[in-house]
Amino acid sequence: MRLLQAEELFRKVLEGGSKAKAARLLGLDVGSKYIGLAVSDEKNRIALPLSVLSRTKTNINLMADDFKTLASKYSLAGFVVGYPFNLHGQHSPDAVQVRLLAGELYKTGKLDDLCYTYWDENFTSKCVEALLHPLNLKNRDEAKTMTDKFAAVCILQGYLDNMNRKLRPTDKSDT
Repeated sequence: MRLLQAEELFRKVLEGGSKAKAARLLGLDVGSKYIGLAVSDEKNRIALPLSVLSRTKTNINLMADDFKTLASKYSLAGFVVGYPFNLHGQHSPDAVQVRLLAGELYKTGKLDDLCYTYWDENFTSKCVEALLHPLNLKNRDEAKTMTDKFAAVCILQGYLDNMNRKLRPTDKSDT
């Protein structure tokens, strides 16, 4: 796994796709217990909810295997990892667990062919909680995992929107 700047990763995705299979991205909302996952569509315009992985200190190799399987299944070029910057754009104290996860995944050596970038995740969980509140989910675990999954969607969608605005040529025939 190699850390890239946000624009560099998107350029790699745009260049890495073939006619047969497009390169896609996986969005991650990293929490202390769960990691919410979202995947981009084949045109890298829309983020779709995928699943949630349990996170423990002892399952990093299993998680790396899961990510490797997802990379193969979805032709992933890399990850967009939600990163908690503070309101001044600096690292927040919660960012430590995100960097630790990236470091642990790197040490497994199982994801060496993939790249990742960090993307601001401020307020994603709070926005999703507000959206899910009317559903009145009674099961706490279900509500938490649903929040994590859709927070990953928000992170990835924010990244895709920003990168598509900045880097994708305006070609009307692509819609």
